[in-house]
Amino acid sequence: MDIEQIRAPVADDMRAVNALIRQQLHSDVALINQLAGYIVDSGGKRLRPATVLLAARACGYAGDRHIDAAAIIEFIHTSTLLHDDVVDESSLRRGRKTANAIWGNQASVLVGDFLYSRSFQMMVGIGSMRVMEILADTTNTIAEGEVLQLLNCHDPDTSEERYMAVIHCKTAKLFEAAARLGAVLAGRPEEEEQALARYGLHLGTAFQLIDDVLDYRASSAELGKNIGDDLAEGKPTLPLIHAMRHGTPEQTRIIREAIERGGLEYIEVVTRTIESTGALDYTSRLAAREAEQAVASLAPLAGSTAKDALVGLARFAVSRHA
Repeated sequence: MDIEQIRAPVADDMRAVNALIRQQLHSDVALINQLAGYIVDSGGKRLRPATVLLAARACGYAGDRHIDAAAIIEFIHTSTLLHDDVVDESSLRRGRKTANAIWGNQASVLVGDFLYSRSFQMMVGIGSMRVMEILADTTNTIAEGEVLQLLNCHDPDTSEERYMAVIHCKTAKLFEAAARLGAVLAGRPEEEEQALARYGLHLGTAFQLIDDVLDYRASSAELGKNIGDDLAEGKPTLPLIHAMRHGTPEQTRIIREAIERGGLEYIEVVTRTIESTGALDYTSRLAAREAEQAVASLAPLAGSTAKDALVGLARFAVSRHA
């Protein structure tokens, strides 16, 4: 399935989500409208809100609160992007200048805070303490993941286990919440809620691992960001960790120095080492395994077009080129 086929069962729902996002973005402060609108309109695939919508429909939900939940998930995601780009000093995202590159770090952080707080206002509107609990726990875990990643930056001794912990907190947790919310809103039994939570966790992990691969394999035009950004920021992602484990002593020394110093001085040597050690294939295999675990997690759900789309989404996450 391509992304349009995946979203087809919830196309009307997605249009409602986009309309709600526009409505909830409004502020009397012009800069908030400008900056928040810029990043929300920046061409993202809306995979996280799509996960909410598909999970809810796969659970037989017939109400409309999944629209609010999907918009909330997108607001949380967008606020983390604004904060990430400031922390990482990024200048390009999805093929366009980052908000901080245009409006500056202060505005980006503050508008990110606005989106976070607006998402919590919307949570109150849903009127479910369980939804509040899930999303409060999720945002806290994401914040912990951000700090964990900061601790790993410029540390070439970061292990695969430590790196996977960052992925689970920083990326997979929001996918987990998105899928879980579908079951919660539909009032499904604990077994289905846990099944969808596992689906989201594996989906998010697979998604991030492929992002790690694309940082070294995709063209800048395909990826919509600068190739080698992770290395430039001193982030020891899984391809680098694997390459250090299996490279020659000299190759390992160069990668360690590249992580410690940041920048792209050694990008060509590092890229060749990653290729020669099979680091990208290793990371892709792990991603594929996570995707299949996501698919297997859906077993308790009854068959439906929405369930088929969730399967397609898991496989799309590892087959994409950007």
